[in-house]
Amino acid sequence: MTTSPGRRGTGRKSRRLKQVCGHYLRVTRCFLLSFFLGHSPTMLKAMKNDGVMHDKFLEWAEKYGPVYRLNVLHYVTLCTYCPEATKEILMSPKYPKDKSVYKRLFYLFGQRFFGDGLVTARDHERWYKQRRIMDPAFSSLYLRGLMGTFNERAEKLMDKLAELADSKKEANMLQLVNCVTLDVIAKVAFGVDLDLLKNSSPFPKAIETCLKGMVPYLSDIFFEYNPKNRGYVNEVREACRLLRTTGAKWIGERKTAMQNGDEVPKDILTQIIKTASQEENMTEEDEEFMLDNFVTFFIAGQETTANQLAFCIMALGRHPEILEKAKKEVDDVIGMKRDISYDDLGELVYLSQVLKETLRIYPPAPGTSRDVAEDMVIDGIHIPGGFNVIFSSYVSGRLERFFKDPLRFDPDRFHPDAPKPYYCYYPFALGPRSCLGQNFAQMEAKVVMAKLLQRFDFTLVPGQTFDILDAGTLRPKSGVLCTLNHRDYKNK
Repeated sequence: MTTSPGRRGTGRKSRRLKQVCGHYLRVTRCFLLSFFLGHSPTMLKAMKNDGVMHDKFLEWAEKYGPVYRLNVLHYVTLCTYCPEATKEILMSPKYPKDKSVYKRLFYLFGQRFFGDGLVTARDHERWYKQRRIMDPAFSSLYLRGLMGTFNERAEKLMDKLAELADSKKEANMLQLVNCVTLDVIAKVAFGVDLDLLKNSSPFPKAIETCLKGMVPYLSDIFFEYNPKNRGYVNEVREACRLLRTTGAKWIGERKTAMQNGDEVPKDILTQIIKTASQEENMTEEDEEFMLDNFVTFFIAGQETTANQLAFCIMALGRHPEILEKAKKEVDDVIGMKRDISYDDLGELVYLSQVLKETLRIYPPAPGTSRDVAEDMVIDGIHIPGGFNVIFSSYVSGRLERFFKDPLRFDPDRFHPDAPKPYYCYYPFALGPRSCLGQNFAQMEAKVVMAKLLQRFDFTLVPGQTFDILDAGTLRPKSGVLCTLNHRDYKNK
């Protein structure tokens, strides 16, 4: 049976009409999604396949300039790398942390997580009371007293690395330094010996699970309501519960010991409890805040330092000339000493530059955000009040405007005589809400790196990626795989 030319023409017109209608339906759907969801689909797409959202922020910054606008549902968010705006907003206590992010982190999929602790508290008076309680535990005098623990735990890592060097096995440096930094914070903050290089523990997995869970929780408001995600959501909630019940147990045990007059470690937990007891009108709510801060310190006290160390090892492995220069400084300052002193840290100037340059290109905590209630002018643009603003140290640290050839790893950018970056380098944030533990973290990082450079030669295993993984904090995607050899002390 044949089809007449007329019918063939009608069929073509019908298919063409369907194609046109389908096209307009797709356009209409995209328009409606953009109208209601704003830039959210674009950002979610950027994060697929382990993408880093801050790379999209960097792309937009290079395209649109120092300030640009994002729409997500009915929220208006600005992104800016304008140094003057960064200074004005981050250095002032009158701009609270962004409620769409930090208030949301009170819970994690319905389970109390960071609560209203130091990182997430938005009310200035509530935050200031907690900060006042915590400050003595991070004084320079107290931190000097932690050098013994820093050395002891770093030595355990050196022993493990020696085993791997002798057996010619590859070392996953991110995994190993994670164990050490968690050991350190557990010991110096809470008086608990975990010894994770020898013992198994649920804590590293629980911390990783919580941090990874933050990414979809903050970026996709519909994630937890999707039935196919139910198992993962429950896993994150269980990890969160483990951390908080552990904190409640350790805090309760320490308080009981102190009330009974028992000898207790002079660690951060004891300092916090002692200082808190001097506060007037301590309430049950304040007790819950202490638990919030336990979770905060337990996670932040190890995660960001471990990631910085791993990125630093990765960067040095890719730049042999910088690695040799860092080794020479360690040899000159430390020599063959086993224990590194607080004064030694001050003399490791080039190693400090290396660590700072690592944080410029690879900030583990890449940004922060604030709410702005009043009208403001940013880079000559009048912005009506009632917006939140994102500051990304990751973006500003990778812009040619602030750092020439920004992706080149160059510690001399932070030479003591080099010009200081003007409000474009803030891996620990800035102002009154800057990271309380930054001196603690950098002391620990310097001790670990100095011992590593003193004892071992290391090379990166070929074929691994140097990409970044956004898992709540930024970390090396590969884990930084290395082969190690003992250094020849005879030739030092």
